[in-house]
Amino acid sequence: MKQALGAGAHVDIAQWVAVTREDGETVGWIQPLDSGFDTVQARSVLGHALGGPVDYMAAEEALLERGIGELAGPWQLDRGTAAVHGDLSIGEVSAHGIVLADAMLVKALVPCPRFTVPWPYIGR
Repeated sequence: MKQALGAGAHVDIAQWVAVTREDGETVGWIQPLDSGFDTVQARSVLGHALGGPVDYMAAEEALLERGIGELAGPWQLDRGTAAVHGDLSIGEVSAHGIVLADAMLVKALVPCPRFTVPWPYIGR
């Protein structure tokens, strides 16, 4: 199944807490829904909401269990991208954006254009 990324929406991430594995890799984020972090929203490494509101420990466990495997799948841009066709792969996820490139060219190690969409992507 192909997944889609688009323009997304601006969101304040100042209070989000990174959840990292033992090796230091960020696997997602915890977004507080109240000032005491009693209720939080688990968010994938891309910023997608995972499930509904839960307590902090449940969110952390869900993110550690999920990991970052979603980054390996095929992606497509969904808005304002008429010139971009075919499957894309994610090359980088950072506060500067989500960097995508043509999946087949990347796999073949051929230089190709890169496309950046805002991070976090919370459009779904």
